[in-house]
Amino acid sequence: QVQLVESGGGLVQAGGSLRLSCAASGRIFRITDMGWYRQVPGKQRELVATITGGGSTNYADSVKGRFTISRDNAKNTVYLQMNSLKPEDTAVYYCKQIVQPTGQSLFRQYWGQGTQVTVSS
Repeated sequence: QVQLVESGGGLVQAGGSLRLSCAASGRIFRITDMGWYRQVPGKQRELVATITGGGSTNYADSVKGRFTISRDNAKNTVYLQMNSLKPEDTAVYYCKQIVQPTGQSLFRQYWGQGTQVTVSS
């Protein structure tokens, strides 16, 4: 079984910074893409940023230039550095990792439990 554990959310004032982490553990053979998504009540979950196994990144237009996604393959961990935070960034942030579990031929997507980020004005 594979588990993702997120950390780093919290309350911050507008203009501040937070760093989210998402570590995968369990029977992991290989991980390809990793990403961060966010959701506010009453709305669909939306993509924030993704990073491929080769390190290519993609960002939502709303966070370009403010957020940076990175990964540490040795630790099976993906990070999201969030700078210049705005009240509209307030949401529950979820990580996702595409994992090939040990002993299996198929990749599966796994989600973290979510972490609340609240930006006050």
